Amino acid sequence: MPAGPAGKPPTVTPVRVVIALCLVAPFVAMLWVSSYAKVDPTFIGIPFFYWYQMLWVLISTALTTVAYKLWQRDQRARKGGESA
Repeated sequence: MPAGPAGKPPTVTPVRVVIALCLVAPFVAMLWVSSYAKVDPTFIGIPFFYWYQMLWVLISTALTTVAYKLWQRDQRARKGGESA
């Protein structure tokens, strides 16, 4: 990893961009209401509007876990040099 001007690693790295995308994706999905404000398709009798939001609870959990693991790995790499 090339060092920045003060000998520090760069602040914006590809790993950090992936972390940001993992954390922003659920917000974008939930704030774009017109994409899921409908009844069909239903899933076991539950309208799309509801099961889509419940699905995002699980997806958000997975994405947050991925972001956390990547952040831990990034922090270990920054503290321990290139060894992580």
